[in-house]
Amino acid sequence: MKSILWQRVSAPFVEPYVRYQYADILHAIRLGVAVILALLVNVLTGFPHGEWTTITVFIILGLLQYQGAIYTKAKERILGTIFGIVAAFSILWFNDNVTAWIWVYYTLIGLVSGVIGYLAVRKLGYTGLLTGITMLMIVSNLGQGDMSQDGIYRALNILLGTAVSVAVTLILPLKSTLMWRFLLSSNLDACSNLYAGVGKHIDATDDMTEDTPVSVNTKLNSVVFPDNGVPVNKTLVTALQQINKRLLAVRPHIAATASESGINKTTLETIQRTHRNIIGTIDLLLSAAPRLANIEIDDDNHILLIHYQSELTQAMQHIAAVLRSPSDEVFRPITRIAVSEYPSVQHLAFEWQGYFWLTQTLQTQLQQLSELLQTTKPQWYAASGLGYQRREQRRMKEQGGEGGLDV
Repeated sequence: MKSILWQRVSAPFVEPYVRYQYADILHAIRLGVAVILALLVNVLTGFPHGEWTTITVFIILGLLQYQGAIYTKAKERILGTIFGIVAAFSILWFNDNVTAWIWVYYTLIGLVSGVIGYLAVRKLGYTGLLTGITMLMIVSNLGQGDMSQDGIYRALNILLGTAVSVAVTLILPLKSTLMWRFLLSSNLDACSNLYAGVGKHIDATDDMTEDTPVSVNTKLNSVVFPDNGVPVNKTLVTALQQINKRLLAVRPHIAATASESGINKTTLETIQRTHRNIIGTIDLLLSAAPRLANIEIDDDNHILLIHYQSELTQAMQHIAAVLRSPSDEVFRPITRIAVSEYPSVQHLAFEWQGYFWLTQTLQTQLQQLSELLQTTKPQWYAASGLGYQRREQRRMKEQGGEGGLDV
């Protein structure tokens, strides 16, 4: 009993998939610990303006949960601070050794600020912004030694706050690459359930006719009739809404995953677009399914459709399982079924031909996604962390192996 309780308590800290499920709570814990550590650093160093250490921790960690994005922000903050110190001391040196005219000093500050601003909007971004801020902290009050010294201490505290943020991130990491994998995996699992539900929905409405008593309709709790009279499964619609939420949640991880894994951002965008297209196609199938309930289809093509849907459902489950797996698995081909080899489909009602065409489109999209993931797997697999892979493999071996890889 104690062992089970310990596993549940420790799981968010040692198992990345559970960490993904509780990412928001872990982020809050990590931020709180980082602020406490920053305060302790202030006590130990005794530097003036120690508030900049905690401010920096909040700026870096406050809205960023995942390592790739945090490291990018930390790097920009470090570079901006260093560049700002260099720029400030260069201006002060020029003023002390070349000229003491105040108007030259201010003009030089204006020119350097303009150059920094230009570079900030063209390439440097946040690094350029922080370069200017750090520089102005030091040079804004000529002749007031305390102000320049304060600026230097602020810059040092910014570097300390950045170091604390990165250290806490290393202790309790949330990798964007893993979150990207798990979100995509969860969506494909949900899509497989949704797609299986589409086929079941067709069969569930086969017996519903215009003469069906209202009392029977009310027993089908999951089916409602909107204004156009076409039945829609409320459970499937709710599931589709959750899938779309996860689709949107993937977007912030793309840049960070590219940074962590080295995968070209354009390739990740292509994966995201294919992911979105798969969801869109299933949405169209969900909309089309109720209209097919009372349109005839011969037994042979009906069997073909059931087999086709079963293979595509299993394909989505397989891709999801490989994405989730800590083992170095291979994405297998989607299905060998080709609608073009079944001429009888062309003689079906127009609605059924459209449904087969959408199913074939889904097959093409899944194959494209599988190939993209297989091509980039060495990179995102390595970026997930070898420690995680080995630990998860041992844990799953103790639990009897992985599920979903052989569907």
